[in-house]
Amino acid sequence: MELQGERLIPAPVDKTWAALNDPEVLKDCIAGCESLVRNGADGFDALVAVKVGPVSARFKGKLQMTNVQAPNKYTINFDGQGGVAGFGKGSADVSLTPEGDKTKLSYAARAQVGGKMAQVGSRLIDAAAAKITDDFFKAFEARLQPAGEAPSVPAEAEAGTPWLWWVVGAAVLLALLYFVMR
Repeated sequence: MELQGERLIPAPVDKTWAALNDPEVLKDCIAGCESLVRNGADGFDALVAVKVGPVSARFKGKLQMTNVQAPNKYTINFDGQGGVAGFGKGSADVSLTPEGDKTKLSYAARAQVGGKMAQVGSRLIDAAAAKITDDFFKAFEARLQPAGEAPSVPAEAEAGTPWLWWVVGAAVLLALLYFVMR
């Protein structure tokens, strides 16, 4: 599975970078994340509970950042095991670009899911990924929203244009990361 996308984060690059590297921020923004512990300078160990269709599992995983060029980009390599529920592994290239006082977060991910998770079917996995990604970005953006400001609604969402496709793409990426972090 491959996907790419962008998201406008309501914070400057340095603050966005710091949040993406803070285990407590990430744990609070990832639904089902039971623990996320730093493992060395550029890695995390995670435990995440997830349910996709009839398959429920707790996944243990490792995230390792490589090609780190703080605060602008890195590659996340992930590998997660959920016992009989399956596994997830892959990588995602992430870049942060200033957009005024905000940050454009761009990503391109490649991943594999195996075991029972893969047998559930791509439509169900895609739908779960969409929800997980949307929930993550809503929580992450709310966390970085300046005090006293209401979250902004993208013009595409207001106009009813292909906003849904962007959310689905971001959801798949987060779901892949989510599966790995378990």
